[in-house]
Amino acid sequence: MNQISKLTVLKEMTHADEAIVSLIKSMRPISADSHVTEPPDCYVDRIDPKFRDVAPKVVHDEKRGDLYIIDQMPDVVPMGLIAAAGEDPRQMRREGKRFSDLHRGGWSAKDRIKDMERDGVVAEIVYPTVGMMICNHPNFDYKNACFRAYNEWLKEYVSGAPDKILGIGQTAARSPAETVEDLRRIKEAGFIGVMMPGVPQGDDYDSLSWDPVWRAAIELDMPLSFHVLTSRTDDTGGLFAGKGRGPKVNGFQNIIRACQDIIGMFIYSGVFERHPDLKVVTVEADAGWAPHYTYRMDHAFERHRFNLDGGSTLKRMPSEYFNDNIYMTFQDDAVAFEFSHLFNPRQLLWASDFPHSDSTWPNSMGVVATHAKNMSVEHLKWMVHDNVSELYKLKL
Repeated sequence: MNQISKLTVLKEMTHADEAIVSLIKSMRPISADSHVTEPPDCYVDRIDPKFRDVAPKVVHDEKRGDLYIIDQMPDVVPMGLIAAAGEDPRQMRREGKRFSDLHRGGWSAKDRIKDMERDGVVAEIVYPTVGMMICNHPNFDYKNACFRAYNEWLKEYVSGAPDKILGIGQTAARSPAETVEDLRRIKEAGFIGVMMPGVPQGDDYDSLSWDPVWRAAIELDMPLSFHVLTSRTDDTGGLFAGKGRGPKVNGFQNIIRACQDIIGMFIYSGVFERHPDLKVVTVEADAGWAPHYTYRMDHAFERHRFNLDGGSTLKRMPSEYFNDNIYMTFQDDAVAFEFSHLFNPRQLLWASDFPHSDSTWPNSMGVVATHAKNMSVEHLKWMVHDNVSELYKLKL
């Protein structure tokens, strides 16, 4: 379903579709990936004083509108897209907006509840927006200061509706020892998971030095999330900077690649072999690609594990680790709905991505109903409620 048809789907629904919408609403849908819109004071007012002069902030440009600036990063956060949910795609623009034009639910819990009610969801797992971009900052000390400030603001935000807005904290992953302590602080703050930067400082995540972090995540019952656009290895130049091949829209096709790399690294390097209870969530990277991806992983394992580095000591097929340890969020991935029987359907986590430009809001129930026509009721309920509820131990 293309973006334009998303906006009109409710108008074109048949009585059968409306019945499916009613069924979905009765399942109490939970969005496994929605976002905040960090307000102008989020970082400036809470960051370590030594970074206050360079804290991420909003500035106004007469031609380009309000811009979120992150020190030492070349691109501004595209204000016009970070809260464009519900807009006609023909009218969406990256720039030209003021912060006050954006969905207030991005920073006001009271308004957020109204947005959720309009969309038909009972709760949302919320991730950062500006914080996603900061994951790619070259200075890990700056990144750490920003994330600690963000976690303080997020704690305030979710307190406005703690049973409906569920926070994911951030860590800079400066070192394994500090990350363990970050996980403990994030848990104590009341958050239900932690968002990891795609690339840590020092040794990569396949190093045995990170095993204490994986043990801590299991002990604390904290799933680890890897969101698209949070790895400096992401080839997103075509999407933001215009340096990719072909039109900028071609860059959109690349953003799931880093999540796939992280999955392969964890599986082939034996992270899940050593830590079978570790849960990893790839966020906003879709899911319809997974059956072929796991097939390719098994093929590589069977044919090349002895002549290529990695995987030779695994005791199970890569697809088995994938099915047991990896969860995937997606919005309107029709392939994931249509072919849920080709997955472990307990891995699939539906999301609305509100208030970002890729969001299905305010017609999420209609979009899900359209894609779910050929699904079993059992699989549908797992995808929109049970899987995320069980993963995060929610009582909703």
